[in-house]
Amino acid sequence: MELDTAYTITVLVTMFVVMDPIAIAPVFLALTPGMSNAQRRRIAWRAVSVAGFVLAIFALAGEAVLTFIGISMPAFRVAGGILLFLTAIDMLFDRRTKRRKDRADEDDHDDPSVFPIAIPLIAGPGSIASIILLTGEKPGFEGLATVVVMTVFTLAVMAVTLQASGQLERIGKTGINVITRLLGMLLAALSVQFVLDGLAAFGFGPGAG
Repeated sequence: MELDTAYTITVLVTMFVVMDPIAIAPVFLALTPGMSNAQRRRIAWRAVSVAGFVLAIFALAGEAVLTFIGISMPAFRVAGGILLFLTAIDMLFDRRTKRRKDRADEDDHDDPSVFPIAIPLIAGPGSIASIILLTGEKPGFEGLATVVVMTVFTLAVMAVTLQASGQLERIGKTGINVITRLLGMLLAALSVQFVLDGLAAFGFGPGAG
């Protein structure tokens, strides 16, 4: 039971940090200028629903796709860990938020719920890689159910955060930067652990058997 609890916490922290609801809030505001609270609510829930559908596909079939194209789970764990580490570096140096704002500026659609909010801001390379990595960490129904439940919970927090984005502005840019950097440090540590687990499966590093 202790292992399950540790795994659940790892899944929750990983998905929350990778999706980073706090940092997306200012971008969401930039994508919905002049809209009413009701319109923003609809866009937030639509974006979260689309992102959830995309992530569910990779949770259910991601490892099967890797097997089909001949990529082992340990190899993907190392590659995914490196990808998440690069994401963490971007968070620590505030490059991730700048890219999100650039995508927002390039978007010409009246309804930004599917693109760019759902894809790639919420269901981007980092969150997709995390879903596949986490389901591979604990194969079977229990592991899949844990990942799905924690992802749904994170998406629900995301929806609430987006709807409250106007209030979140009150903490200011400095407050958002502090939170983003703390989350980036957590993600860096988690990504290194993914790499170490992958290397251990190949017989390298601690835990190699």
